[in-house]
Amino acid sequence: MYAKPTCPTPLKIVILAIIAIELAFIGFTLVTEARAGEGAAPAPEETVQPAPAPADSAAPEATAPEAGGDEAAPEPVTLTVTFAGDCTLGSDVNFDGSRSFNSKYAEVQDPAYFLQNVAELFGADDLTVVNMEGVLTEGGERADKEFAFRGKPEYSKILSSSSVEAATMANNHSKDYGEDSYNDTIEALEGDNVKTFGYDRIAYMDVKGVKVALIGAYFPEDSDENQKAMTDNIAKARSEGAQLVLVYVHWGIERDYDPSTDQMNMGRAAIDAGADLVVGSHPHVIQGWEVYQGRYIVYSLGNFCFGGNSNPEDKDCMLFQQTFTVTGNEVAKNDDVDFIACSVSSESDRNTYQPTIAEGDEKARIDGKIQESTDKIAAAAAELDGTGGDTAGGDAAGDGEGGSEGDGENA
Repeated sequence: MYAKPTCPTPLKIVILAIIAIELAFIGFTLVTEARAGEGAAPAPEETVQPAPAPADSAAPEATAPEAGGDEAAPEPVTLTVTFAGDCTLGSDVNFDGSRSFNSKYAEVQDPAYFLQNVAELFGADDLTVVNMEGVLTEGGERADKEFAFRGKPEYSKILSSSSVEAATMANNHSKDYGEDSYNDTIEALEGDNVKTFGYDRIAYMDVKGVKVALIGAYFPEDSDENQKAMTDNIAKARSEGAQLVLVYVHWGIERDYDPSTDQMNMGRAAIDAGADLVVGSHPHVIQGWEVYQGRYIVYSLGNFCFGGNSNPEDKDCMLFQQTFTVTGNEVAKNDDVDFIACSVSSESDRNTYQPTIAEGDEKARIDGKIQESTDKIAAAAAELDGTGGDTAGGDAAGDGEGGSEGDGENA
């Protein structure tokens, strides 16, 4: 006998059918997804291709500050500069030694003594500049001239101890003991962190991030050659990236309270060449000022810490201070200025060699003196502008110095 084959029951048939359908559905789904994946492959490529466009459109926003757009515009910087007049830190060997600058230094044994009455003002500004008239040296031979001024190299601390940061050397006393004395003076001052400049030496200083150029000019005579040397230096400073150009000029006629036409022409030439300010010295007395093309020209500050005379007849002097606003390479034209009336001495009957800020009636008197000269300059400027200006004669920078009373010193 053999076993009779059995037939699936209806229930088993149903279960098998369901399994078959599910397997078929799964297989169909897998095939469909695979085909969909193959068909969708180009889509990512199409999405990647346009991607650079959005990236490029976003790039200017990211690089705008470096490209010099509005966001890269420089911030305005304000800085205050103070100018003082002739500083003769020494005396002539022919002067009365007991009353001289050198004897006063030996007496006080303190370099800070001399500028103690203005040190706070100098310390509060951003840059203080003086005219260094005379030499600081132990050697050399006295020049064959009426007055020659010499002090010790250590006298440089008179400036550095009172926040004087720079000094022009372009004047008629910078080589009173020969060429070596000129170099010795530069070495002494710069050794005490007082920057020197003048003639063909332009000083560049970083003041609150602004590149400041200091140019010193000397006009022993008024000539096209001297004027060209000054304007060439201004152009050079601009070409070397100076943002603020300040010119200190030694010019004019001694003891003359009004600037000559030559001074006015030279001051204007400096502004036309690109200077932002012109300040002058040499007359040993105060001369006024004018505004030309929106820039200040201050013709003479007078003496300051002045060892050239133990009792000057005219002790009046002034400081000039201007606060500049510099934005990139643009310097705003403004009237943020101050003319500070001073005396070369803290006492009226002798020279203590201590410049002192004037107050009360003395201040009013000196202010009036400055204004009187300024009014004359305005009248001369009107005539100059109307006629084109003829050059006035006169020795622009002789060796004689400011007058005295009874001590035989004419320095």
